[in-house]
Amino acid sequence: MRAKSNPTNFSNKEPQQNNGKRQNNNTQQHNGKQPQMNKSFGNTSNKYAPVLTVYFVLFLILFIIMYRLFINKKLKISHINKKLSIALLLCIGVFIRISLSTVMEGYSGDMMLFNNWASSAAKDFAHFYSSANSSDYPPLYIYVLFLIGKLTSISGLSSYYSILLKLPSIIADIGTAYLIYRLAKKYISVESGLLLSVFYIFNPAVFIDSTLWGQVDSFFALLIVLSVFLICEGKTVFSAVLFTCAVLMKPQGIIFLPVLLFEIIRRRNIGLFIKCLISAIATAVVVILPFSSGQNILWIFKLYAKTISEYPYASINGFNFYSLIGANYEQSSNTFFIFSYGTWGIIAITAITLLSLYIYIKNKNKAFAFAAALVQIAGVFTFSTGMHERYLFPALVLSILSYVYLKDKRFFTLCIGYSITIYANIYYVLFGNSGVMNSNSHSILSDGISFLNIILLIYLIKILIDITKKNKLLNLERIE
Repeated sequence: MRAKSNPTNFSNKEPQQNNGKRQNNNTQQHNGKQPQMNKSFGNTSNKYAPVLTVYFVLFLILFIIMYRLFINKKLKISHINKKLSIALLLCIGVFIRISLSTVMEGYSGDMMLFNNWASSAAKDFAHFYSSANSSDYPPLYIYVLFLIGKLTSISGLSSYYSILLKLPSIIADIGTAYLIYRLAKKYISVESGLLLSVFYIFNPAVFIDSTLWGQVDSFFALLIVLSVFLICEGKTVFSAVLFTCAVLMKPQGIIFLPVLLFEIIRRRNIGLFIKCLISAIATAVVVILPFSSGQNILWIFKLYAKTISEYPYASINGFNFYSLIGANYEQSSNTFFIFSYGTWGIIAITAITLLSLYIYIKNKNKAFAFAAALVQIAGVFTFSTGMHERYLFPALVLSILSYVYLKDKRFFTLCIGYSITIYANIYYVLFGNSGVMNSNSHSILSDGISFLNIILLIYLIKILIDITKKNKLLNLERIE
C-alpha cells in the first residue's frame, strides 16, 4: 500500500489532503498506459544507497564468518555478561535507527500519508473512516497513528514527526530481536541467542523497511511472530486474538491464519475451535466498534474489499514468479496459459496451504508452527498475485525462529537468502532509478532475485520434507 504522491521534502506543515483518495506512487495510470515509477526517490536519500549496499555485503560476509567460527567452537563468548550484552545490543540498535531516521525521512508518499492519517485520527478518532480523508488501512494501526497524532500536536514534538511515525516499527524491530534472543537462549543456547539477535538487529534487510522507508511491516511481523509463538506455547486462544489483530492491521494477515487452523486440526478439539472463534470475534468487535458510529453495518467488509481491489495486478514490484515471466503490473484478469493470473494465484494459495497442512499434521508437533508460517508467506509471495515488494518481510524472522525451534542448520541458509531477496527488492523500489516498470520490464537484479525467491521456496519445502521423513523413520524405530 503506497501513496501516489511525488517525493517531496517535508516541512512541519500538514500535508495536502488529496481529496481523501489514497494513491500509489508506483501504480499511477495515465490514459490507460502502464503504471510508471518515479525516476528517483530524492537526492537526499539516493546518495546513501551505495554506502548501505556496501554495509550490507560486509555485514553478510562478517556474520557468515562469525557463524562458521561459532558452530566450529572457535568463537567463544562465554565470558561476557550476557544480560548486559543483549541490553547494550538493543540500545545500539535503537540508536542506529533513530540516527538513520534523522538522515532519511522515508518514502515521501507513505510518510506524508501516515502523517495525514495521524493528524486526522487525533482530531476526530471516531469519525476517521467517514471523513473526507479516510484511510484504506484496516483499523488496528489507526490506534497507533492516533497516539502519534496526539504527540505531534504538542509544540515541542511537532518537528520530530518523521521519527515518531517510524518509532512503532523501530520498537517492533527491537522487540522482535529480544524475542529471538529469549527463544534461542531457551531452545539452543545463550550464545546462539546473542548471535541471532545481532543478525536481526543490524541486518539492513530489516531496517531498510522500518527506518529508511518508514513502513510498518516490522510492527505487523511482530504481531505474526507473537501469534505463532503463542501456538508453540499451547496458548491457542490468545494466539487467535493476536492473529485477529494482525488481520485487522493488514489484509495480508489472512495468509497466516491457516497456521492457527492447523493447530486446531492437530488437536482435534471442537471446543478449542469455538473458543478461538469467540475470541477472534470479540477482538474484532472491540477494535472495530469505536469507528462504527454512523457507518453501515458492513462498512468494514467494504473497506477490505476496496483495499484488495486497488491492486488488480499479477505483481506489484514483488520479485516473484510473475515478475520473472514479465507480468509486473499485468492485469490479474489477463490470461496466462489457460487460466487468468488471478486464478493461478488462487490455485497457488490452495496448494501452498495444503502442503503446509500436510507437513504440520504429519509431524504432529506445534514446534512446526513457525516453519508452516514461513511456507505460507514464502509460497504466497512467490506464486500468488498482487504482491508488493515488502510483503516477504516476515520471512526473515520466521526463518530465524524456524531454525531455533527445529534446529536444522539449513534454515540459516534461508535466513541469508531471504535477507538478500528482501533487501534487494525493497532497495530496488526505494532507491532505484528504474524509469518505467511495466509488464515488459526486466533487469538482471529483478530477474535474479525473482529466481532466487523461487529457489529458496523449493529449498524450504525440501528441508521440511526431509525433516518429516526423518521424524517418520524415528517414530518407526521407536515402534520397533
